[in-house]
Amino acid sequence: MSETENPGTGSSRAGILDEVLVLSGGFSEADRSLVREHLSTLEAHLSRWDPADVTVEVSVKDRGSREQQVTLRAELPGLPPLVAKVVDPDLDSALASAKRQLIRQVEDEKAKREPKSNRHLRNKPT
Repeated sequence: MSETENPGTGSSRAGILDEVLVLSGGFSEADRSLVREHLSTLEAHLSRWDPADVTVEVSVKDRGSREQQVTLRAELPGLPPLVAKVVDPDLDSALASAKRQLIRQVEDEKAKREPKSNRHLRNKPT
């Protein structure tokens, strides 16, 4: 695994998604490049964690039907399991929407744990 320095955002692990992505329920290894492409911007949000401690699972139910449901589940250290579900007949659109939901959840959870966003975590003045 190579690490690259990303100005302004700190350390970023290139390719973390390749290490942590699990395809299940309706996806096969043949779909990996398609899914990887749609979820690529998720990497910046995962790079703060060690890949050994991270799992991102993507599945699709009723693939190809009008009611297909994409589920994106992330297990990240120190956070509760995060789950994004999207029903959309267009697979590309469903993957993109699920990714946006998951990113929002990751950012919301991180904000809850930052002192500036949580008065209980702020240093008390002396």
